Amino acid sequence: MSEATTKYVVAVAALIFREGKVLAMRRAAKHEAGPGLWETLSGRVQLDEEPLAALKREIEEESGLSVAVEARPFSSYQAKRKGEPMIVIVYRARYLAGEVRRSQEHDDHAWLDPEEFAQRSTITKLVAAVREAART
Repeated sequence: MSEATTKYVVAVAALIFREGKVLAMRRAAKHEAGPGLWETLSGRVQLDEEPLAALKREIEEESGLSVAVEARPFSSYQAKRKGEPMIVIVYRARYLAGEVRRSQEHDDHAWLDPEEFAQRSTITKLVAAVREAART
């Protein structure tokens, strides 16, 4: 497949901050992609879905939190999902209210400062985005 015809998975990620800490989620051991991986809240954009709408859907499905999402993406990066190329669009959000209600996709969560997140997550581009978002 040539570069011009390569298909990408498109995903969104939320950097939800509360008192200087970001919400980190650990993928469940039975998750199809990256079991046990620490990440921020994320998910794939569905066909005909706008990225911001996908992010709001994922926040509701995976956490149930009330948050204020910045309308413009904060960052983006390329990654792989099960060996397939993926584009991740990163948004910053501010916690407003609620307790985390995890979906079956995650088995643990924690509010971490950027360095604590860096110690748990192996997604270097996401770690960099968390560090940058915490500074601005």
